[in-house]
Amino acid sequence: MKVLVVGGYGTFGGRTVELLEGEPRLILFVAGRSLAKADAYCNRRAPTAARLQPALFDRDGDLAAQLAAFEPDIVVDASGPFQAYGEGRYRLIEACIARRINYLDLADGSDFVAGVSAFDEAARNAGVFVLSGVSSFPVLTAAVVRRLSSDLTRVDGIRGGIAPSPFAGVGGNVIHAIAGYAGQPVRLVRNGRPEQGRPFTEQLRYTIAPPGRLPLRYTLFSLVDVPDLRALAELWPEARTIWMGAGPVPELLHRALICLAWLVRAGLTGSLLPLAPLMHQATNRLRGASIAAACSSRWRDLTGRAPSSSARGISWPRAMMGR
Repeated sequence: MKVLVVGGYGTFGGRTVELLEGEPRLILFVAGRSLAKADAYCNRRAPTAARLQPALFDRDGDLAAQLAAFEPDIVVDASGPFQAYGEGRYRLIEACIARRINYLDLADGSDFVAGVSAFDEAARNAGVFVLSGVSSFPVLTAAVVRRLSSDLTRVDGIRGGIAPSPFAGVGGNVIHAIAGYAGQPVRLVRNGRPEQGRPFTEQLRYTIAPPGRLPLRYTLFSLVDVPDLRALAELWPEARTIWMGAGPVPELLHRALICLAWLVRAGLTGSLLPLAPLMHQATNRLRGASIAAACSSRWRDLTGRAPSSSARGISWPRAMMGR
C-alpha cells in the first residue's frame, strides 16, 4: 500500500511517518516542497521496515499530475496551517476524490474542518474516505466526552483543554496558525446561544490530576480555535456551552501571547502573523529552559531535595516512571 504524507518531514507529518514506518507492507512517500529536506529526513530514519521515499509535492501546484505520478492509496495532509489555506483550500480533497484516493488530514482549524462535510456525497459516490480533523482536537476530545457521558441523561456543557508537554516540539505551522487566529473572532456556543469568542483573550485555570498519578501544576488555559467548537456542538446539541483551550508552556510566553491577542481584539493591530517567525524562535528557545525547570521541580517534589546536575538530565524521567 502506498501512503503519501504531505508535510511528511514536519513535526506532525514526521510523527505520522514514524508511527507507520514499522509496517513492511507500506511505501511511505515523505512529501513536501523541499526534496532536500524530505531526503534528509528519510536518511535519518533509515533503516525502516516500511520503504521511505522522499518526494517533491506542492499542494498549490498541479495536483492531478502529482497524484498520478505517485498513485497513492491514501493521502495524509499534515502540512498546514489549515487556517491559512484561503481560496482553493479544498483542492487536494477534490483531486483525491477525482482519482478515487482515500484522504485524511490533521487539520486543527474549525472553519476548514466544518467545510469538509460538503464533500461527503462525492466521496461516497467515489467509494473513498474523506476524513478531516484526525488529530487530538477533535478526535480524542470527542472520544473522552462520549465515554464520560455514556451513563448521563444529557450533557449540559463541555470544557476541555490540551496541556502540551515542554518536551514536545512545536512546528512552525502550528505557531503560524496560532498567530493567524489569536484575537480574531471564532464561532462557539455559550449559554445556549451562538456567540463569538476571541482566542487567547479568554482564560481559565485547572489542575489536571489523573487518579493515582502525580498532578500537573495549576495550569492556565486559553481559548483556541479548534474543530471541537463546532463538531462537539453537532454531536451533543443539548450542550449549552462548549469551550476548548490550550495551556502552552512556559507560562511567561503564554502570557505574552495573551497580551498580543488583546491588541488584535482591541483593533490596534490586524493580525499577529508578521510575528510568527519571532514567536516560533522564542518558543523553541524557551522550551529548553522550561524542560530544565520542570525536571528540577518534579525531582524536588519526589525526593524533597534539590536535584544534582545528572538528575536534571537523566534521573527525573526514570523517577517519574517509578524506576
